[in-house]
Amino acid sequence: MKFVADSMLGKLAKWLRVLGIDTHYQRFYGFGAIDQLVSDGRCLLTRHEERAGLYGNAVIIHGDHVGEQVSSLLGKVNLATERKKWFTRCLMCNVLLETPVESETRVNVPEYVFYRHAKEVRFCPSCGRYFWPGTHRERMVRQLEAWGFGRDSGS
Repeated sequence: MKFVADSMLGKLAKWLRVLGIDTHYQRFYGFGAIDQLVSDGRCLLTRHEERAGLYGNAVIIHGDHVGEQVSSLLGKVNLATERKKWFTRCLMCNVLLETPVESETRVNVPEYVFYRHAKEVRFCPSCGRYFWPGTHRERMVRQLEAWGFGRDSGS
């Protein structure tokens, strides 16, 4: 399933990307942009009932906090994802991450990261950001588990 999140759902979009779910998000959408994204097969996530009514493929998201929004979405859509898909998308651009060349990793991540996690480092070919496992990721995994993801052997 692919989503387009409206401008009020940036944090939700980030967490969906953490789960490996293709989620388009912008702070501002020009005229017709959402129409095009929905016509390309994306499900619209919105907090606006009026906007949702314009599309057959839309989900109204309730809640002011991302945890409430995740719960709202889980009540309407099956978001079962496998752990191996977690952390496979750039949190900023939604592009699938790639394995960098070792020489590029060496100059673009802190030295301790290179020596500790060189094989686990990924980079975004779109924005050039590098990602690796660390305490931030551990906290994110705990949050996903608190929301109910990754509990089943199939997830």
